[in-house]
Amino acid sequence: FALYYGKLWRPAGSSSKGELITPARPLQFAGLHSIDGAKAGGDAFMDKWTLIYIGDGACDADCKQALTYARQSRLSLNNEMTRVQRVFLVTAHCCDREYLGREHPGLVVLDASSPEAQVIVAQFPGNRTHSLYIVDPLGNLMMRHDVGTTSKDLLTDLKKLLKLSHIG
Repeated sequence: FALYYGKLWRPAGSSSKGELITPARPLQFAGLHSIDGAKAGGDAFMDKWTLIYIGDGACDADCKQALTYARQSRLSLNNEMTRVQRVFLVTAHCCDREYLGREHPGLVVLDASSPEAQVIVAQFPGNRTHSLYIVDPLGNLMMRHDVGTTSKDLLTDLKKLLKLSHIG
C-alpha cells in the first residue's frame, strides 16, 4: 500500500492502446453545421461516444482508410454500437457525397471550413490527417488513435470505455 500510493513504485505504462490526452479537453461544437445545414451543437449531438476524423472533404486514400477504420470498429461493437457515433470534420473541399453516402451511412459530416470552426479544429492535438479521436458523451476529447495501427487497438479501447462507462 505504501509503495503504490506513496509513489515509490507504480507500474509503468497503461492498458490503453491509443494516446491518452491528459487532461481531457472539453470541446465546444457550437457554430458547426452539418453539410445538410443542421446545427451540430448542443446536448443532442454529444450524447454518445464519438469517433472524430478531421480532414479534407475530397477524401483521399488516407481519409478513406480512416473512415473505414472507424466504421468497422463501430460495427464490431455489436450491441454496443448504438452508443458510438462517427463524425467527419471537413476542413475544405466539401464533399464527396456519393462516396460518403454509399460507403458510410450514418456518418455525421460537419463543415469545419469557416474561420470560426478552425478554432474548434485547433483543439485537436497531433497529426490530424492520420488520427481518429475519441470524445466522451460529456464532450471531452480524451484519446487519439493513429490510423496506421491495427483496428483491434481502437476496438479494444472502445470496448473497455463502453464497459466501464455508464453514460452514453
